[in-house]
Amino acid sequence: MISITEWQKLGVGITGFGIFFILFGILLYFDSVLLAFGNLLFLSGLSFIIGLRRTFSFFFQRHKLKGTSFFLGGVVIVLLRWPLLGMFLESYGFFSLFKGFFPMAFGFLGTTFDIPFLSALFRRLQGTSSMV
Repeated sequence: MISITEWQKLGVGITGFGIFFILFGILLYFDSVLLAFGNLLFLSGLSFIIGLRRTFSFFFQRHKLKGTSFFLGGVVIVLLRWPLLGMFLESYGFFSLFKGFFPMAFGFLGTTFDIPFLSALFRRLQGTSSMV
């Protein structure tokens, strides 16, 4: 059984606030202060959830260095008040870092929600071509 510590609960809250501030910053025409605050909250919340050592080892694996450099470079660019360019760099880095996770997430969503059109869409995004 996996026990969830108080630090992990705090990390989920901090990460949630980070995502909220990022989305709110995008909604307000790429407000650089909200985006920078959201980025810092997201990264600190992630380190609370999985730990500093595991966060460092995730981001700095040899095959993920390109995605990490784009993601963290985008964070730095947002902090330097170039929000549009920074968010484009962050988006590319995010998709590059988590591209192995997306098929699993789409598969989970396809089996969780039994809505005909969405299930077929999630199966197609997962990579399975069998239409049931």
